[in-house]
Amino acid sequence: MSYVEPVDPRYAAVPPKKKRRFGLGRLIGLLVLLFVLMLICVPLFAWGKINKVDAMPSGDRPAETPGTTYLMVGSDSREGLTAEDKRKLGTGSTGGRRTDTIMLMHVPASGGPTALISLPRDSYVPIPGHGKNKINAAFSIGGPKLLTQTVEGVTGLRVDAYVEIGFGGFVDIIDSVGGINLCLPKAIKDAKAHINLPAGCQDLDGPKALGYVRARYFDPKGDLGRVERQRQMIGAVANKAVSPATFLNPVRYFNVLTSGADALTIDESTGPIDLFRFARGMKAVAAGKGGITLTVPISDTNLNTSAGSAVKWDTEKARALFKALKEDRTSTLTGS
Repeated sequence: MSYVEPVDPRYAAVPPKKKRRFGLGRLIGLLVLLFVLMLICVPLFAWGKINKVDAMPSGDRPAETPGTTYLMVGSDSREGLTAEDKRKLGTGSTGGRRTDTIMLMHVPASGGPTALISLPRDSYVPIPGHGKNKINAAFSIGGPKLLTQTVEGVTGLRVDAYVEIGFGGFVDIIDSVGGINLCLPKAIKDAKAHINLPAGCQDLDGPKALGYVRARYFDPKGDLGRVERQRQMIGAVANKAVSPATFLNPVRYFNVLTSGADALTIDESTGPIDLFRFARGMKAVAAGKGGITLTVPISDTNLNTSAGSAVKWDTEKARALFKALKEDRTSTLTGS
């Protein structure tokens, strides 16, 4: 009988480990994790690119009111535009900065509809320290801070946040969402705005969209017609930018947020949550559900002044409008 040496248990055969398979469940989990990281990291990256200014006036200001009131400005700043960009967009080379668009957006705390109100740039109003002039002169004279002070003075509303976008930034945002589809009841041709658009439904890229919101000489309503188109375009952009199609497309999501960050100038006190609420409010206005758009009531569109032809507000109706906003009663307003 042969002798069998006992096997040391330390050296006993160990069954090979089973290879773990990278299953479908883990792949889905990884993709979800990457998606969540993208949703968090891209906004943080974009936030660092936003230009911030001191837009809030000092001294006596209107008292704080319920809800949040945003002052939104579209400036004709050509900062960052090359000579080729200026030629393509038809912006010219005018120095300085003026405001083509001035709007107030009030997001009520009461749960009523978000209100977006256009203040025509030719509105004839008192500018603190500078007599009476067209409201857009406040921006030219003293920048965002004087414009905010002027708006607060004539409306009695306290501005909680300031948002500004320039020519080039507007074009980039339009292109980042893939353009905007609009249906025009009739053709639009305006040489000064560099557009020639046929009637019917069509996609507008950034340069065409900019011309559409800048044009006024073809429009019998003049500047009042332009502010209606500006609200229409801003709402359409917000609707696409905050849509599921943007959040579910990583490339588009990145482009929209970074283009928006490069385009925007906000007040130093405006935080990320304020900006998110701003975007959500714009989407509510665009959807037509939970939002209302109007222009401050006008009594004279051709007021003769030392600053040229200007727009005169209907004092009584305008006062009633701003009183409703101060009291958070947006549900009592009627769109126009």
